[in-house]
Parts: sequence; structure tokens; C-alpha cells
Amino acid sequence: MRTRAFIIFGLLAFIVALPITMRRETATTSSRKADDHLVVLTPHNESIRQEFGEAFAAWWKGHTGRSMHIDWRTPGGTSEIRMVLDAGFKAAADTGRDGIGVDVFFGGGEPDFASQAKKGRLVPLKVFETRPELFAEGGPIPQSFTGERYYPAEHDWVGTCMSQFGICYNPEVLERMKLPLPVSWRDLADPGYAGSLALADPTKSGSVARAFELLVQGEILRCLKNDPGSRDEAIAQGWSQGLQLIQKMAANSRYFTDSASKIPHDVGQGNAAAGMCIDFYGRSYADELKSPSGRPRVVWIAPEGGTTLSADPIAVLKGAPNMEVAQAFAEFCLSPEAQVLWFLKPGAPGGPKERALHRTPIRRDVYTPENLSRSTISKVLPYEDPGNFTYQKELTGSSFNTLRQLVKVMCIDSHEEMKSAWLAMKRAGMPPDALAVFSDVSIMPYALGGKGDPGFDGTDALKTAEHAARIGEWFRSNYRKAEAIANSKSPIP
Repeated sequence: MRTRAFIIFGLLAFIVALPITMRRETATTSSRKADDHLVVLTPHNESIRQEFGEAFAAWWKGHTGRSMHIDWRTPGGTSEIRMVLDAGFKAAADTGRDGIGVDVFFGGGEPDFASQAKKGRLVPLKVFETRPELFAEGGPIPQSFTGERYYPAEHDWVGTCMSQFGICYNPEVLERMKLPLPVSWRDLADPGYAGSLALADPTKSGSVARAFELLVQGEILRCLKNDPGSRDEAIAQGWSQGLQLIQKMAANSRYFTDSASKIPHDVGQGNAAAGMCIDFYGRSYADELKSPSGRPRVVWIAPEGGTTLSADPIAVLKGAPNMEVAQAFAEFCLSPEAQVLWFLKPGAPGGPKERALHRTPIRRDVYTPENLSRSTISKVLPYEDPGNFTYQKELTGSSFNTLRQLVKVMCIDSHEEMKSAWLAMKRAGMPPDALAVFSDVSIMPYALGGKGDPGFDGTDALKTAEHAARIGEWFRSNYRKAEAIANSKSPIP
């Protein structure tokens, strides 16, 4: 029986890991000819993989005289990577192996790396010993900024660049729709956006899930600032307002995509008026998509009171087969040579060879006038701008998984019912009684979801599915009721 279970699990692990084996690439020396090898698991796009692969191979050659082959593994976003790591390390534990044949985890959100560290799958990075000046008080890399961690006390991961989720929009489309340019997440709740917003699925990306968490925390902080009464009541009110804001944005959306790059592409092509977008994708499409007059078809902004500057980390995995090279790659990613790759123009001295990456380096000392003059984001000075707010982990940090699952059942699984109700309410002039039913989020109060709903965070998959189905049906029922109320006030011809 034990042997049979082991075989079944082994097959499942193979199926989960299959995308890794099927999606490998390298721009460095071929595997058979290379002196050294590195296996990197990453959600980073092809441009980042190519530029960092070639730059590290050259750096390694210059430091050791040896050639390098990098085997990039790209199963998808961080959600897919998490499944691969879970399956791989479970299989390794069952067979008595120390690792999973992968050296480095490169790219994603801080919660993804914190989760892997908590499971004991990361090893301390040697760069903290070899280059302690980088992390000294007042040094190039702070431990935290805008409330976001850039490396933990255990030193088992470190940010290599920063990112923000914000809003990308097409100014020409908004003009045609007679909508003002958005400046905050709240602007995207305007019913005038119905059918024209593009959003991403938080269950497919840790970074997207974090964006929704920050949106909710922004509403909580707004209530704490404006409500002089009870702190607990203000937090609970802000939580509900955050969920209701997500509902309205979702009701305006055309879709929830798995592909982060689809949103700015559709906005630039005029297929969507605006959307939720990470900064470097927004900047990339703003640079590439312009009207015949030279006007950008994509504009990216950081929404007021709704975002922070979070780290995009790197870590070395436990049992890495090429441990020395893996540690060297982590150190390289923090070197000045690697840091300027993130934001210099292609062809500039020290810059990327093919395409601009439009990313924000983590090291504060690379934002020199000389570098900025050759940068694609010359006006971006992250350490001189404290951000829109300072993240407070104690407010929403425990709700990270709850929120991503709640958005799925509240907005994605019931999207057709939601959109139908929203359009009916729009035709009826947004009657308050219909809107109240539509926006009822009392099934998930802060007291339950704010600290992590056990129903969503439990380990029993069957119970989690039953819990999700029950909550999802509750929202569907509300959307149907809201639509019926709206139709009774403005009958469909």
C-alpha cells in the first residue's frame, strides 16, 4: 500500500513539474560545453531572463575564467511556482533527498518568498557575509521601506528590485467615454467604466494578490485617518469598504486575466479603457505604444493612497546542486553591473542589449544623475518619495490568502451574475436599495477575514472547496436579488 501511494504521488509530482521540464531556455553557453551550470526557477519574462543570463555569464567568466550555462525554468506565475515547489519538496522528503534539482528562485512577491522561508526551503545568502556594507545602516539596501521588507533577519532572501501595482489607462479612450483621468483605485469604481476595465486573477499571481491586499489596507488607513472614534470600528469599516471597492471594480471589468502583460496590451490597443497593472509592464507599453501624433496610448500611475514599493526578491533553494554558483548569482544580482540593467536604456553603456526592462533597482546608490540621464525611468526616484502609505502588516498581512480566495468566489466565479446586476443597476440609476444588496459583504467581516479565514486557510482541500462554494453562492444570490430590485425600478424593454 505504501509503495502504491508513493508511486501515485510520484506521478502527481511529475505532472505538476512537467511544465518546468518542457519550458527551458538559455542564452548562455550550451549545456554540454559549459564548465558550470545554474538552474533558475522564475516568473520573470524573456527579456529579463536573457539580459540577466548573458550578463551573469560574462560576470562569471570574468571572475572565474569559466563558462556558464543557465537553465531557466518558467512554469508560469508564482502560483504555479508554488505548486512546483510544494510537489518537488514533498517528493524529495519522501525519497530522502535534500533538494529538488533547482538552485535559485528568482522573482515574485515578498509573501511568496516569506512562505518558502517559513517552510525551511531557503538557505542563508552569503552576500550578507561577503558584502555587509550593502546592508549597513544608511547603506544602499535598507531592510524595509514604505513598510515593506526588503530582506528578513534570517537573510534567506533579498530584494533585487522594487515594484508597484497601479493603474494603466488609455487617455484617448477615456476622452471618448467622457471619463476623467483616474488618480485612485476609487475612480475605477465609476459605473461609467462598465465593461471596459481589465483586471488580473489574484489566485494566479502573488503580486496581484498583494495589490488587492494593499487596496483594502488603503481603505482601512483612510478610515483610521478620518474616523476619530473607535480604532476597531474604523478598521472594520475600512475592510468592508475595501471589499466593496473590489466588487465595483470587478463589476466594471471585462475579464480577470492570468497574463499580466495582457492588460496594458489591451489598454494600448483600445480594447480596455484602464486596468490594474504592475509598473514595469505599464512603462514598457507606454514606451512602445504611441499614436501617430506621438501621444502615448498607455499611461501608468501609482494610485493615490493605494500602493507601496515592494521588493522583488531572489533566494537560493535548499539542496541546490550548484550551491556555489547559486550564491554567486544572488550576489551578482545586487552588484552595480546587474542593478543598472533594470533601468538603463538598451545600448547605453552597461545597459541591456536588446530591450529595456523598465524596472526600479533596489540599490539606492545607483540613482545617480549619470545613470538617470541614461535611464528609461529618469524621473523615478523611489527613495525620495515615501510612497502613498506605509504598509502595516498587522492590519492585513494575515488576510493575504483569504483575500485572494475571496476575490475568486466573490468576483471571478460569479462574474456573469455580478456584471448583469451592475448593468441593471446602472440602467436604473444605481438605486440605493439594490446597491446595498449588491455590496453586502457581511459574510466576511474583518473579525473573520482580517486575520485569515480558517475556512480558506485550512489544510483540508475538501472543506476549503465546500466553504468557497457556500460563500460564492451567497454572493451570487445577492447579485440576483440586486438585479431584480433594479429591474423592478427600470424594467427592461
